[in-house]
Amino acid sequence: MSSTRIPFAPAAFNARRHVAVIAALVGLLTFANLLAGPPAHAYPPDPPSASTARSYLSALTVSSEGSMSGYDRDRFPHWSSQGNNCNTREVVLERDGSDVVTGGDCYPTSGSWYSVYDGVWSYAPSDIDIDHVVPLAEAWRSGASGWSDSTRESFANDLSISQLIAVTDNSNQSKSDRDPAEWLPPRSSYHCMYARMWVWVKYDWNLTVDSAEKSALSSILNGC
Repeated sequence: MSSTRIPFAPAAFNARRHVAVIAALVGLLTFANLLAGPPAHAYPPDPPSASTARSYLSALTVSSEGSMSGYDRDRFPHWSSQGNNCNTREVVLERDGSDVVTGGDCYPTSGSWYSVYDGVWSYAPSDIDIDHVVPLAEAWRSGASGWSDSTRESFANDLSISQLIAVTDNSNQSKSDRDPAEWLPPRSSYHCMYARMWVWVKYDWNLTVDSAEKSALSSILNGC
């Protein structure tokens, strides 16, 4: 009796092996992403290192906070045009979001946003505020009261440093105009980044710090 041998098909075998290897790699990457969790921070320009931030902080003038007399948010014209039918808010929403789709008017029609302050994902731009890391009222009390309105507009729309960031409206409203001696992001893992961002803005714009604010920032930066 003769037996029929089935020919060995190396190409098919290799294809199955490659599929198995790819599936294993995808699984490992997915698992690694789950372990990594959300991004460590959002997407403004990266601030200086903690050591550089400490040197910037030591160079800032320490002074008691100034008066709020004459303050008005309108003295800091914000959400100015950035070209291509986009204003500053819309630019930050697109920059800091994931898979953001915009309409012809530049406003997002879909996307998702991870708020680094409180670790919350949002899926509607209406749930997102653009936080001024150094609040406008804080800037006013720290030297901006003596600026021209055009300089204040530049400050309120500054995309070149870590002054603007997309976060949940709840976290932004909780912060209000408080400095780091009075308020820090609920996610403690973000405190170092937040302090570095805050100091960079104050240094770049030559704003003052009060003693309690400097002490809080020093403590955070020393622990980075």
